[in-house]
Amino acid sequence: MSRRIRISAGSVSLPAALSEGPTADKLWAALPIRGRASVWGEEIYFEIPLQALQEPNAREEMEAGEIAYWPPGSAFCIFFGPTPASADGTPRAASPVTPLGRVEGDASLFKAVPAGAQVRLERLP
Repeated sequence: MSRRIRISAGSVSLPAALSEGPTADKLWAALPIRGRASVWGEEIYFEIPLQALQEPNAREEMEAGEIAYWPPGSAFCIFFGPTPASADGTPRAASPVTPLGRVEGDASLFKAVPAGAQVRLERLP
């Protein structure tokens, strides 16, 4: 089953494909979700009303365009470039995150989103 969402943040709106897994299932069931963007290097994250444990595939090393769930902060994360934890120019989470899928299109567009911007996650038909 292909599950797609739209991520709207500030003036940027891109679709994303959700992967399979317990946390992605919980996210899908909770949509739509709204929040306010926090920015950490080239990552946007925001708290969402979801409680999920770290999954076995959790990791810190990410790729630009990946979306993930950060259990310690109950946060949805969008990675689009280096973060303060990066050593080599690729995205790195502050601590292990559960991958949820990938943005479709140019994730670097999220660089234009300021802290405090409204973020909305919703299902695509």
